[in-house]
Amino acid sequence: MQEVIEKENIKIEEMIYEIRGVQVMLDSDLATLFNVETGNLNKAMKRNVERFPLQFCFQLTKDEYSFLLFQIGIAKKKGGRTTLPYVYSEQGVAMISSLLHSEIAIKMSIAIINTFVLMRHYITKNSDVYQSLNIMNNKLDNYINKLVDHDEKINYLFSKFDRKEQLIEKNTEYDIYSDIIKILSNDKEEIIIVDSYADINLLDLIRNINCKVILITKDSPRLSNIEIEKYNKQYSNLTVIRNNSFHDRYFVLDGKEIYLLGSSINSLGEKISMLVKLEDRKSISALIGIITEIIN
Repeated sequence: MQEVIEKENIKIEEMIYEIRGVQVMLDSDLATLFNVETGNLNKAMKRNVERFPLQFCFQLTKDEYSFLLFQIGIAKKKGGRTTLPYVYSEQGVAMISSLLHSEIAIKMSIAIINTFVLMRHYITKNSDVYQSLNIMNNKLDNYINKLVDHDEKINYLFSKFDRKEQLIEKNTEYDIYSDIIKILSNDKEEIIIVDSYADINLLDLIRNINCKVILITKDSPRLSNIEIEKYNKQYSNLTVIRNNSFHDRYFVLDGKEIYLLGSSINSLGEKISMLVKLEDRKSISALIGIITEIIN
């Protein structure tokens, strides 16, 4: 492929990957090209989430990210990223650049979209080669799926050993996020989250939870009513109750189990804290009674 578009010796075509059958770019690569922070790029997307359907932008799973790192080399791990990245398709690139209001972003988005087009033409001209590669990749995917299935079975067995306490150390937010999602996603009908300092990070945590979620939090600009309305337009599972009676953070699962979280969700991993499953039935019953009264 002879046509190469460069920015400071960076080849854009080498930053485009195929994931879930779609050509996409990593949020961190886009941020580099647009000369913005990765976090700010994704915040712009989340503030306008209704403009980003799945064909425009989606977050990688742990397995997808691990496989991508394996494909593109260890060097991509530089920087110690602890959260799963978002990826943007050609349409997503155009949309996010329009939200950044930056001359650099507009110019670079044109170069990026041109590269997407060139790559499509290149793939079309070399369809026979790519068909052979796809056959090889399918065989590799089958092998990886078998390994993943094996790991999931092992993880399932270990999950049966119910950990009642877990230390949250510094810079381990990705691990604890994964553990919390597992706790919240295990066939629940209703989850009540008590966190007075909840912000948009909470929406990321619950967006893939298929049950009713009630959040009790104080009235704060950290999580605005506009952001809640945008979230519910797409997911429709969140009820927010404004109340400032609680100091601690809790997860109440189906009105039976309670986990105490030592730090707010938006600051996990910044300082050492604990995730503890409460065991005293009297305390659990009393706390559920207080929360139920606030909700009703």
